[in-house]
Amino acid sequence: MSEGLLTGTNPVARIAGLILLTTPLLVSVDRVSAAVALICTVIAAPLCGVGLRQLARRGWPLFIAAPLVGVSMLLYGRPEGQVYFSFLMARVTDNSIELAIAIVLRVLAIGLPVVVLTANIDPTDLGDGLAQVLRLPSKFVLASVAGVRLFTLFVDDWQALGRARRARGLADTGRVKRTLGQVFALLVFALRRGTKLSMAMEARGFGAPGKRTWARESTVGTRDAALVVVCIAIAALSITLSVQMGTFRFLGT
Repeated sequence: MSEGLLTGTNPVARIAGLILLTTPLLVSVDRVSAAVALICTVIAAPLCGVGLRQLARRGWPLFIAAPLVGVSMLLYGRPEGQVYFSFLMARVTDNSIELAIAIVLRVLAIGLPVVVLTANIDPTDLGDGLAQVLRLPSKFVLASVAGVRLFTLFVDDWQALGRARRARGLADTGRVKRTLGQVFALLVFALRRGTKLSMAMEARGFGAPGKRTWARESTVGTRDAALVVVCIAIAALSITLSVQMGTFRFLGT
């Protein structure tokens, strides 16, 4: 699968760009800054090799979580302005409506860049970047690479468990009960695999002291710098437009 403009970029640069893009959104809670960042992300996704259909498929947890968070803020946000609905502790006001819209956009504006910038990252390239560019300890790097590789297997394990349960006639019960049972089975399977992997890595000397060498060189170049600059520009544009339009507000205010 093509990575578009992200082809050849270092995973470390992607992570750095992601942090620089989303951090300003974490300290603000207004609809303008979040909307601008979200629009830029949706426009840039196809250019980065993540089509809109793929973005929707990979980001479905966000599309479920964002409205739930928004409803909570709508009912229990700080009441200010005209009151439209009130029941016990729940109260819908002008301020709670504004906060709900801002929170929904903010969740999507922070989460979708993660989907775009982390798509198709090779765990080995990530490990090379963490070790050679950021100079992180080899044990931490190896553990991170192993964790990322195992995480990518969760989908395959989930599908295999579903097929096995259907073959055994265990998928005929309620969907909720079936899902909970399958989640527990996946947890047990992941723990067993993690234990076997740690024993195999220790047996092969991955935990041995001393300086470790790396098979491939990891560097950052012009393309990586451009990626970071674009992420900074999107963050700066979002905050600047929010301030100029008078909607910017710090989190908690």
